[in-house]
Amino acid sequence: MGGVLLTLVALTITAIVCAYNESRLLPGCLYSLLAQTRPPDDILVINNASTDETGAVARAVPGVRVIDEPRKGLVVARETARCAARTGVVAFIDADCRAPITWLERVESQFTRRGAPVAVTGPYRFYDWDRTGRALLRAYDVLIAPPTHALVHHMCGAGAILYGGNFAVRQDALAHIGGFDERIEFHGEDTNLGRRLTPIGRVALCRECWVWTSARRYHAMGKRKVFGLYVRNFWSEILRHRPADEGHLDVRA
Repeated sequence: MGGVLLTLVALTITAIVCAYNESRLLPGCLYSLLAQTRPPDDILVINNASTDETGAVARAVPGVRVIDEPRKGLVVARETARCAARTGVVAFIDADCRAPITWLERVESQFTRRGAPVAVTGPYRFYDWDRTGRALLRAYDVLIAPPTHALVHHMCGAGAILYGGNFAVRQDALAHIGGFDERIEFHGEDTNLGRRLTPIGRVALCRECWVWTSARRYHAMGKRKVFGLYVRNFWSEILRHRPADEGHLDVRA
C-alpha cells in the first residue's frame, strides 16, 4: 500500500468527543482525558444538537473547547471536528468511554515508530457489563478481530477493523480521502473510514490502545442483536461499500 508523507515535526494530538445528550456520562470521559500521562494538545467536544445540558457540562470542564453543531448525526459531528482541529492527529473517543491514563501515550507511540500507520484503533473493556458479555467481547478482540483485520486489511487490501469509539487518524490522511462520509447515518461509519484509508496507508489494530466503555447498547438491544448488527454492517461496507442498516436505535434518547 502507498503511504502518506510523514513529517518530522513533533506530533500533536486533539482528543475529540462527539456528544449528543451525553450530560451524564461526558464528565467522566473528559476528566479521563485531562489525566493522561501524555496530555492532549487540545480537547474538543462537538455538542451535536443536544437537547440536554451537554454543552454547559462540557464548557464547565477546564481546558475543553466546545463547538455546537446543530445538525444531528455522528458522522456530521466527526467532520465538524476534523475541520476544527488544529493538530496533526485527531483521536476520537465516545462520550461513554473512559481513557486509561496511558491511552494517548500508547497511541502516540504507534504514530512515531518506523513505518508508522495512518490510523490507530484499539478495543474496548466494559465497566458496566456482566461477566458473560465481557468474556464474549474479550474472545472477539483476541480470536476474531486480529485474523479478520489481517485478512481484510493486510492480505486483501479491502478495508480494516476500526473501533468507532476509539481511534486516531492523521489529519493529512483524512484530507487525502476527503474527510468523513456524511452520507452515512450511523452503522458502518467506522468500517467506511477504515476501508477508505486502506489504499493510502496502514491501519494499526493495537490491543494495548484499549479504552473503557459502556455496554448500554447491549443492555438496550441484547447481545445477539447487537453482535448481528455489527457483523452485518461490517461485511456490507467491505463488500458492497455501503451499510446494511440505514436507521439505528438511539440508546441515549
